[in-house]
Amino acid sequence: MTTKELTIATSTVWVLIAAVLVMFMQAGFAFLEAGLTRMKNVGHIAAKNVLIFAIASVVYFLVGYGLAFGDGGNGFVGGSGFFPSTDELLTVGAAPFSWFGAIPASAGYMFEVVFCGVSLAIVWGAMAERTKLWVYFAFGAIFTVVYSVVSHWIWSPDGWLFSKGMQDFAGSTVVHYQGALAGLAGAILLGPRIGKFGSDGKPNAIPGHNMAFTTLGVIILWFGWFGFNPGSTLSVDFGGVGFFAYVALNTNLAAAAGVLGAVLTSWIVIKKPDLSMMLNGAVAALVAITAACAFVAPWAAIVIGLVSGAIVVLGVLLVERVRIDDPIGAIAAHGMAGVWGTLALGFLALPSQAESLATGSGGLLYGGGFHQLGVQLLGLATVGAFTFSVSFGVLWVMKKTFGIRTEPEAETAGLDVSEHGMWGYPEFYVPVPGGYGTESHGHLGVAHVPRPGVAIVHDPVPEAT
Repeated sequence: MTTKELTIATSTVWVLIAAVLVMFMQAGFAFLEAGLTRMKNVGHIAAKNVLIFAIASVVYFLVGYGLAFGDGGNGFVGGSGFFPSTDELLTVGAAPFSWFGAIPASAGYMFEVVFCGVSLAIVWGAMAERTKLWVYFAFGAIFTVVYSVVSHWIWSPDGWLFSKGMQDFAGSTVVHYQGALAGLAGAILLGPRIGKFGSDGKPNAIPGHNMAFTTLGVIILWFGWFGFNPGSTLSVDFGGVGFFAYVALNTNLAAAAGVLGAVLTSWIVIKKPDLSMMLNGAVAALVAITAACAFVAPWAAIVIGLVSGAIVVLGVLLVERVRIDDPIGAIAAHGMAGVWGTLALGFLALPSQAESLATGSGGLLYGGGFHQLGVQLLGLATVGAFTFSVSFGVLWVMKKTFGIRTEPEAETAGLDVSEHGMWGYPEFYVPVPGGYGTESHGHLGVAHVPRPGVAIVHDPVPEAT
């Protein structure tokens, strides 16, 4: 084995490990969303996270990978690599995926498709607890295409924003901002959950059912982010041998600072160190540092994280104030923090790192002027206009034709039973031999009283009433 072959083999192992870490983030999103929503929808949340990754995997293989990275296209879309063959997937640095010069095209697919799955998971967080299951299939496929087009603009060497030097190392804009934009469009069109806002317009708290789930979800996401950001080197020597370790360090510092920023802001603004705000502070900081992790100094990573923690607390409150119902805070944590992380590079990008990574220029604080900030703003504006308008338009058509929101009685009973014919917590709703509330558990206290509007039946597939 030659030195070059050994380097390719080592880089392939590294990228596949990173891809698996990012895929594991689907579990993190499942726990995070399930914990922040109600128990009557937990089975639906779990099913959704499996379903969307399956949809993204197939659609991205058929058309998304080619649109994003296929050779022979133009500044807006890739032009080859659709439904790639075995020979095409085994190549390294050759058509139709010549951008992947250190790993086989198949490894490139595995790494890029898990990013698409993350972006799609963000969309549904903002639309949780009231969206029909069929929308996941239809819009999931369409959003995968939208995501692929934008990733071509910024990450492909043929992309028009790439050519201008836009800095987004691992996807604050491509992955998180896009997902939040589509989620915002969906949340607006769906309207708030039943009971979220009173007749006077004031919001009512709808607490999540399991904060331990939420905490576990965030820790899994934090863990998976060490594949997300460092893995975006796509080799073991991009930016210097072992440079991915530096990216990991910045990622961790930002996340830690995000927790502290959110706790302090929560303590000041709502007078309590709210746990959900603390957890979203970690997520928001991870989102923001995703663009900057390879370009900034460690002290700047801490600043980015601290500001992100404040942004997510104030952002969640702002979204609620304008009467948009976002059950998990995705718009603030992924959208607003994604904007901040992208813009921060216009101020904090190190000239030496911009040169080393051959992307853009140094930030304003390092004498780079306003050029890089202008490029970052241009990217945010164009991606925002494209992704939000397409997402809103597609979901609006779906709403007017087949409907995207569940019926009120189904939403009240819960999407577990109305969409899947089962319960995430069956013993709380359906008599189970020896289960909770039965005679064998009578010594534990008063038998469980079913929720209003839910029929307790012995049929294994209960129906909402």
